[in-house]
Amino acid sequence: MLYLYLPILSPLILIAAAIYAGRHPGLRPDRVPQVAEAAGFAAFLVAALSAVMLIVNGSGTSGLIGAFGVGLSVRLDAVSAVMLVLVSFIGWVVLRYSATYMDGETRQGLFTKWMALALASVLLLVMSGNLIQLLVAWTTTSLALHKLLLFYPERATAQRAARKKALVARLSECALAAAVILMIAATGTTDIHTILTTVQAGWMTMMAALLIAVAAVLASAQFPVHGWLTEVMEAPTPVSALLHAGVINAGGFLLVRFADVMLTAPGVMALLVMLGGFTALFGGLVMLTQPAVKTSLAWSTIAQMAFMVMQCGLALFPLALLHIVAHSLYKAHAFLSSGEAVRNVAAINRPGPIAVPSASNVLRAFATAIVIYALVGLLLGFDGKSVQAIALGVILIFGVAYLLAQGFADAAPRQLTQRTVVYALVTSVSYFALQVIAQHLTAGALPATPAPGPLEWALIVLALLSFGLVAVAQATFPLWAPHPAAAGLRVHLSNGLYANAIFDKLLDGWSKRSAA
Repeated sequence: MLYLYLPILSPLILIAAAIYAGRHPGLRPDRVPQVAEAAGFAAFLVAALSAVMLIVNGSGTSGLIGAFGVGLSVRLDAVSAVMLVLVSFIGWVVLRYSATYMDGETRQGLFTKWMALALASVLLLVMSGNLIQLLVAWTTTSLALHKLLLFYPERATAQRAARKKALVARLSECALAAAVILMIAATGTTDIHTILTTVQAGWMTMMAALLIAVAAVLASAQFPVHGWLTEVMEAPTPVSALLHAGVINAGGFLLVRFADVMLTAPGVMALLVMLGGFTALFGGLVMLTQPAVKTSLAWSTIAQMAFMVMQCGLALFPLALLHIVAHSLYKAHAFLSSGEAVRNVAAINRPGPIAVPSASNVLRAFATAIVIYALVGLLLGFDGKSVQAIALGVILIFGVAYLLAQGFADAAPRQLTQRTVVYALVTSVSYFALQVIAQHLTAGALPATPAPGPLEWALIVLALLSFGLVAVAQATFPLWAPHPAAAGLRVHLSNGLYANAIFDKLLDGWSKRSAA
């Protein structure tokens, strides 16, 4: 079972690179960028090899390097393997990008040190085989990120955002620490796999699930404590890429890792559906009003993390893990290429929209999208799919219907109409195919989605109605945009409905104080 210790090499390699970078903290620090990039690539290779070992030998938990349940251990299964490969790959890309982006900075070596340590902490987190290691890695990840967010400490906006993030992080750590204590008290062990296989419903388990949810929601920048994520734009772009494509996924990973614990608390799951659904709609609408690329991407992250939280609340844990992977890859690319994207868009001579869909076009588009989804589902098989998964697919197809509405507009060229229909078909097929793959890969590592009860049915219907109404409103926006009320709504949305300002006021200046 020596292969179970293999993943430990990934963070150790990055820690060694961080130590080397710490000895050369200044401008163009010797060979630090090259060493960091090589360390990132080596960590990725180790993670990939660990995934291969998992396929060949099966899942397991390494022995504890420590005593009395405190120390270092590795849980290697589908969840940890996916996260290890994902985080190490993004880390390698970000470190490679940083070598050029940070060239000429007076503290380039110091930046590389904290970047490598942040990556090492995330890797230790996702491979954790015991609760103590998970809690320590959760905390060190936040502390390393704090150093990166304050890379330009002289900037007042950077200080305010970093301090607010630190406050939210401390609350998240306290919630997770309390959950750890309750799980140890309920099961008598710190081993995560043992806890997941022996957990039983009870008041301590229910409270642990609630505290895990609180820790995850805080870490995922959910309403109403989402404001810090929209303000951390003073840090260098590689930090934004790492944060939005890696660190922000810690909350989702926490929910997926403790899926068995979460299923013992249906009330907590319902809260996740409601909070995640609302934040997804809220963040998606605000994102459309943001003029700055990075700010728009930040609101996109809030909405995407919220959708992932809602998936966990619906007990669709394999799909939530798939969502984490897809969002991470997309968001890393979006941030690292944001500068080029701005230049490309600025160079385009934009004549404006070529077609405005009428109300009848919109209704036809939504009807067509749902019919396509139903036909694909019948061909690929709704059998074996949970009600929650089918409903989630309908929500996703609402987004495709928005595109179809543009293609169905009376003035739209035939090529655009044909293209949007193809998009709808490809999206439907991809959803079912990826769902099958995700469920197959995580079989045995994650629990099956239970049949919905009355509460779950009510939440599913509410989610379908809410997302459907918002999708229709977006598709018909050109029709009601000239109304004076629309201009006022846009102003309120661009300010995030002032939720962040209210949060600042309620804190009564806490975010302006120093935080570790």
